[in-house]
Amino acid sequence: METRLKRWFALEENGTNVGTEIRAGLTSFITASYIIFVQPAVLSQAGMDFGSVMTATCLASALGCLLMGLLANYPILLAPGMGINFYFTYTVVIGQGIPWETALGAVFISGILLIILTLLRVREAIIVLIPNAMKCGIAVGIGLFIAFIGMTQGGLVVDHPDALVQMGDLRDLPALFTLFGVTLMGALLYRKTPGAILIGLLVLTALAVPLGLAEFKGIISSPPGIGGTWMKMELGAAFDLGIVTIIAVFVFVDIFDTAGTLVGVGQQGGFIKDGKLPRAQRALLPDAVATTFGASAGVSTVVCYIESSAGVAEGGRTGLTSVVAGLLFLFSLWFFPIAEMIGGGYRQGDLTLYPITAPVLIIVGCMMVSQCVKINWSAWDEALPAYLIICGIPFTYSIADGMALGFISYPLIQLLGGKGRECHWGLYAIAAAFLVRFAWA
Repeated sequence: METRLKRWFALEENGTNVGTEIRAGLTSFITASYIIFVQPAVLSQAGMDFGSVMTATCLASALGCLLMGLLANYPILLAPGMGINFYFTYTVVIGQGIPWETALGAVFISGILLIILTLLRVREAIIVLIPNAMKCGIAVGIGLFIAFIGMTQGGLVVDHPDALVQMGDLRDLPALFTLFGVTLMGALLYRKTPGAILIGLLVLTALAVPLGLAEFKGIISSPPGIGGTWMKMELGAAFDLGIVTIIAVFVFVDIFDTAGTLVGVGQQGGFIKDGKLPRAQRALLPDAVATTFGASAGVSTVVCYIESSAGVAEGGRTGLTSVVAGLLFLFSLWFFPIAEMIGGGYRQGDLTLYPITAPVLIIVGCMMVSQCVKINWSAWDEALPAYLIICGIPFTYSIADGMALGFISYPLIQLLGGKGRECHWGLYAIAAAFLVRFAWA
């Protein structure tokens, strides 16, 4: 068995062994496994069945990890993306009133498009086309968006009749608990504790039960059924013109998320050769396939996880790391009671707060905002569009609208600045598409 693994994953050629790869896979899984608990908590607010979403999350994540390991032989994990899941729930379903079945249909179509774009190598061209500052701006904007949602769900930020929002009352237990959770996870991250977010979630859950913020429901049970979301996507309505922008956002965010992770982890692991990632097409295919399957099962877009860097730091160098993580995602199906405790929410008056998961959103938002330092703020032609995206996403409460501000302004600044010919025609096309969308609306 060990000989077969060495041969399939080229362990010796990559300077690693089975034991190191298993340890790296476990480390990466622990670091990213918070999504098992957070994803159903987020999508259930869109009206989807909690248990079905958890099962779909584990299955889609496992499929993505296994494909990445077996096809591309890279130690990179895949799971439903943080950020795009909030766009799915709060912007598309709650904000625009689109049924979650139709939203899943849009995710499914985006997955098919990603497969086609990957096979035609168009996806690699798009990654090169978009200026790095705007890619970073999208990540930062989504990070602020997630952090704002986390603060509202934790009671740290509340409505105000005149000033829109204000500071929550820290004398309220949920708000104080959320602040404690953020501090705890921050301290664990500062100490470079493996699985800091997961450990923080489990500690908060253990404290929430005696404090009355969560109800103990056990630890292990049979995996929840997937019937509540399996093949419930609505494809007919997803072809309406108003859904086209939503599909485009799913596609673009997936492209940029995965590209950023592949480049970042690739640099860390020494996989980048002469500025390029070997087997790039095979590395870009798993998230597209997993997204298509995930939409059929009942989850939002699947992306490559930057938390994979934890496994690489532990010595993971091949796809065996990803395969180990994929198997662990399947094993997690038996821990549904813990997921219910973590993501069940706490009722306070007319509000449902999420003091256990809210700190995760704030912490992940902080991680995404760190991309801000990669923007050259002295280059106005790139800095201003990135800035508009950063401000636009949280202020308009929409990833799509925030992206539109940046993508429309970029070619206009280039044109008026005398560099119109240097701007790629594809960026003009994207800007025109956004303008048509707003004019049609």
